[in-house]
Amino acid sequence: MTPASCRVPDRQLELTLSVRKASSPLRSLAIIIVVVAQLSERYKWVALSNTTLSMTMATIDASIVIVAMPAIFRGINLNPLTPGNVTYLLWMIIGYLLVQSVLVVTLGRLGDIFGRVRIYNLGFVVFTAASIALSLDPLTGPGGALWLIAWRMVQAFGGAMFMANTAAILTDAFPANKRGMALGVNQVAGISGQFVGLLLGGLLAEWDWRLIFWINVPIGLFGTVWAYVSLREMAVTRKARIDWVGNLLFAAGAGMLLTAITFGIRPYGTSATGWGNPMVIGGLAGGVALLVTFCVVETKITDPMFQMGLFRIRAFAAGNVASLLGAIARGGLQFMLVIWLAGIWLPLHGYDFEQTPLWAGIYMLPLTAGFLIAGPISGTLSDRFGARPFATGGLLLAACCFTGLMLLPVDFPYPAFALLIFGNGVGSGLFAAPNTAAIMSSVPAHHRGAASGMRSTFQNSGMSLSIGVFFSLMIAGLANTLPRTLTAGLTSQGVPLATASSIAHLPPVSTVFAAMLGYNPVHNLLDPTGLLSTLPPHSVAVLTGNRFFPTLISGPFHHGLMIVFTAAAIMSVTGAVVSLLRGKPDRAQAPQAAELQAEELQAAELQAAELQAAREGGTVAAALAVSPSAPRPAPAGHPNGRPLNAAASTGHGGNGHGGNGHIASTGHGAGNGHGASRPGTGERSPAKTCTSE
Repeated sequence: MTPASCRVPDRQLELTLSVRKASSPLRSLAIIIVVVAQLSERYKWVALSNTTLSMTMATIDASIVIVAMPAIFRGINLNPLTPGNVTYLLWMIIGYLLVQSVLVVTLGRLGDIFGRVRIYNLGFVVFTAASIALSLDPLTGPGGALWLIAWRMVQAFGGAMFMANTAAILTDAFPANKRGMALGVNQVAGISGQFVGLLLGGLLAEWDWRLIFWINVPIGLFGTVWAYVSLREMAVTRKARIDWVGNLLFAAGAGMLLTAITFGIRPYGTSATGWGNPMVIGGLAGGVALLVTFCVVETKITDPMFQMGLFRIRAFAAGNVASLLGAIARGGLQFMLVIWLAGIWLPLHGYDFEQTPLWAGIYMLPLTAGFLIAGPISGTLSDRFGARPFATGGLLLAACCFTGLMLLPVDFPYPAFALLIFGNGVGSGLFAAPNTAAIMSSVPAHHRGAASGMRSTFQNSGMSLSIGVFFSLMIAGLANTLPRTLTAGLTSQGVPLATASSIAHLPPVSTVFAAMLGYNPVHNLLDPTGLLSTLPPHSVAVLTGNRFFPTLISGPFHHGLMIVFTAAAIMSVTGAVVSLLRGKPDRAQAPQAAELQAEELQAAELQAAELQAAREGGTVAAALAVSPSAPRPAPAGHPNGRPLNAAASTGHGGNGHGGNGHIASTGHGAGNGHGASRPGTGERSPAKTCTSE
């Protein structure tokens, strides 16, 4: 229990006393600015609400185009399913994720150097401007598609500014015992945005495809003004030279790797996929080589883009690897469920193909609900009990739900399906918030921007990798079984054997995308041949009806689904094992709530003492530079600022020394003074200058 003599006076009274001690109006203003900025109770909630808005907007846009794709391509007069146009379709979907994956680390590092809020605010401007350009696409045909792809990448650049700095801004704004809750709300809103985008894209595309981009404009304008007015830098920036070599190596390596994965989905020659394409093989090898070179170079540079030494922090390394594995499992789930619902289950239950993308989003709402319920709860509980049990348990629950989905028939009872995807959402929600909080709390304060960017890179790269790998697994499974089944089905309705065999042996990529995007797959395959006008009306009705294609593809699709969900379950279990290896919660990193509350109050007393010392012996600039959030030099013996014994240092006789820098405190002769180091964060707790009883 905190003694009465240690209680900090009312904050307004403290501010008044500090101002009275100042010797000039300018110094009074300096004290007011610093103290008010540090002690503002409302600021952390403003930061949370604004960053949650930006994250939701950015992740909604990552998926909103998927179900709106048919309306978009009809609007620009282009059929995305013809062989020459599949590339446009792929880049519309994956280009956004690729740009974000490549740039988030760079933008996070720039936030550390120039200010996280400054980079974040600029992201609102770029994102909103790109949304306007997308909605005003003046071209049609391939030109219109290229316009959309290019501006989607610019939009992703703005979104990367959000994602690179959001977690760092929240970590700066919230004390350690509230970070899990704050990051939980933010992360769950972001992940849920991916699924909300599916529903929103279907609804808006019913009116006009341009609305899926216009909807960002008023939100973006509001968020831009709000961010510039309300957000401020809480961390001290550290001026450093930009690591051009590291930035170029990382961008080239990640870009080459993810581009190769994208082209691996496309057919090559007589193969159903492009993994045998020399360009794809070269891209994979070149990308890996450049990333390995990046890792080596970063250890030799004075001011690197990313401190590779952070990976020596077990919580940081294990958290990021677990995040990558979880993202691979979760990213594939989103697309597989859309194909399953839109291409098979919904048509079997009477929905027209054109309506299936919208209803697929609606029927997937239990997944989003699981995220929304579990995320904030697990984030709050992890503040008290640590991240490991929730993050590990969440991935294990997701693995169980993947196994349950494999046991369902293709024409499943919806309550069982809804329960399983709800459980999967709960598992992902349990994992996301505690894992992010553990990652961000494990690194020194002045590396949070780069650490946040690296965390986002692992997550976005996992999504991109998931799309490439899971689509390839699905297509490979279909390529082995679909031709025989499709040939038999087409010939049974009067399609000539030669034509049926030719259609059946086309790469299944177009068929899969047709099912996902709400096109009638059989109509899309037969229309170019002209057979629909020569076959009997009854055969045409059967071939293009709601039951022929879903019934035909059910067997081959279930075979591919088993492969995909088996891989997802393995990824989730592996991620759970990695999460378990992050170690037990460090009590010094997760103190009791009462101690942290007292610590937060004592920050005002420490700051007043430091400001007074700076006023007596320094300048106004020196006073302004003093902040409890400013990083202190790490002591010898530990790479991330932790004393060797992870315990608080105590002063002796006169002035004591805290674990992270000198802190004025009284010696044991008069009482006890100590400046406790917060292990792994590069921050220090305020000194206690009171006397004990």
